[in-house]
Amino acid sequence: MSSNMFLYWGSGSIPCWKPMLVLEEKGFSGYPNKKISFSDKEHKSEEVLKLNPRGQVPTFKDGDVVVNESGAICFYLENKFSDSGTKLLPGDNAERGRVLQRIFEVSNVDSNLITNIIHYRFRTDKDKLDHELLATKYESLRTELKIWDGYLASSGGYVVGSNFTMADVYFFPYIAFGVRLGLDLSKYPAIAAYYDKVKDRPSVKASWPPHWAEKPGDSTMLGSV
Repeated sequence: MSSNMFLYWGSGSIPCWKPMLVLEEKGFSGYPNKKISFSDKEHKSEEVLKLNPRGQVPTFKDGDVVVNESGAICFYLENKFSDSGTKLLPGDNAERGRVLQRIFEVSNVDSNLITNIIHYRFRTDKDKLDHELLATKYESLRTELKIWDGYLASSGGYVVGSNFTMADVYFFPYIAFGVRLGLDLSKYPAIAAYYDKVKDRPSVKASWPPHWAEKPGDSTMLGSV
């Protein structure tokens, strides 16, 4: 079945990592794929653009069906293969509602971590960084992480309850990215326990960004959080 699938992805991209996790959880290890190089602008190649006019990855094919956008791919896979592998969206309406809520709440982690800090620091010369502004951004991220630490402290080991769900697919890659960039999880004990648990999950190990193992991240990026 996986031979009909094809995924274009980039190493270290959180949007790419999410559908890769779903594919592994659904039991489709070994699916055909192509790792593209962002530095070589392969995401803007004709090969990708004919499938995704935005020139972005992930881009996914399932036979004649083309699905772009990471969230769309994740939900497409869960809906089509709901009975395969890990059930990522619970059948119980109340529990499903909690999973969906956490999925949408992850946008707050994205904005505080990626948009407000990572993008700002990557795109601003070091001698032009506004350190007062950065201090405000760091405090906002600390506040956000404390909320999630509270969620995890009262859950059953995963973001929602005692089972790995789509909420974990959405949340974990941000925490892993934060750790790579120096996030000190000892300040967030429930997140630390969660990270230690999930990082050893087979789907996570199988989809771990390959270049992370080859080259360390800038551990000073989030040292103040």
